[in-house]
Amino acid sequence: MDPDYFRSYDMCWGTLGTVRPSSIFHPDRDAIEIQAALEKKDEGTLVRILTNRNNAQRQEIAKTFEEITQKDLSAGVKKALSGELQSLLLELLMPPLQYEAHRLQQAMAGIGTDEETLLEILCTRSGKRLREISAVYQQLFKKDLEKELKGETSGDFAKLVLALLNKEEVAGVVRRDVETLFASLNAKKADPGPWIDILTSRDLSHLEKVLMGLELESGLMVDQAVEKRFTGDVQLGLSILVQCIEGPYVYLAKRLTTMKAPIVQGIMVSHCEEDLLCIRAAFNKLTGTSLYTTLQNKFKGDYLHALLAICRSED
Repeated sequence: MDPDYFRSYDMCWGTLGTVRPSSIFHPDRDAIEIQAALEKKDEGTLVRILTNRNNAQRQEIAKTFEEITQKDLSAGVKKALSGELQSLLLELLMPPLQYEAHRLQQAMAGIGTDEETLLEILCTRSGKRLREISAVYQQLFKKDLEKELKGETSGDFAKLVLALLNKEEVAGVVRRDVETLFASLNAKKADPGPWIDILTSRDLSHLEKVLMGLELESGLMVDQAVEKRFTGDVQLGLSILVQCIEGPYVYLAKRLTTMKAPIVQGIMVSHCEEDLLCIRAAFNKLTGTSLYTTLQNKFKGDYLHALLAICRSED
């Protein structure tokens, strides 16, 4: 562990992220060192620098690199590297909102839709953050995110996805919400409408009380009730939404247990400056093994070194 990382605690006291700003930062030196590393295809140096700077510092490095070389840093990384490492370093160079927009676009690209990645982002981000992501999506891709989501989904699942994108906090009465959801479960055919309406329009503390009340009323865990009474994509969507209300870090840790590179990379890059420490703790509790060790058992080479640098340490 580099000493600079420990000095960074003074700059980021209380952070739940693993990647922090370097306390000794010289973007011109970094840019020159990166230029040489790109020419030599020195992956180790690129990993060392880009994983030991926070995103704001990476943006400054990219700007300085362009001023010095008259070239785009991302284009240079794309030319010098390939495969998973190239993908990871390019994503680290994206500003956070741009990265979330990129993930949403990729989830809808090509044949088929990656519903779980869409739901992961829509369920774990606040309404304010999603509005910011939507604006950046429009700037990047010249397309309206809501219209894109409409085109990729249908039926009740489409209603859920769009309600999540436009989520807001409306006052509600806990007992009334519990009764509404319970009535939906007991109907001849469960109606997802009230679930979509309530679970996307209340604050978190209110929803936690509603779900607890519903479990007492129904005698079932909410995820069991959802699995029993709904089917298809809307069942998947409501299940993930319930998991994210009850414990978003546990849900993200479960996603990480797949150890599929795009999923692991997506979550770690998205959350490394916000709450990856919480996700790490949930992963350890869920699996009995640290995320750091699990990554070592699955990946290799400089790609592994980059993931470990983002993860930062054992738990």
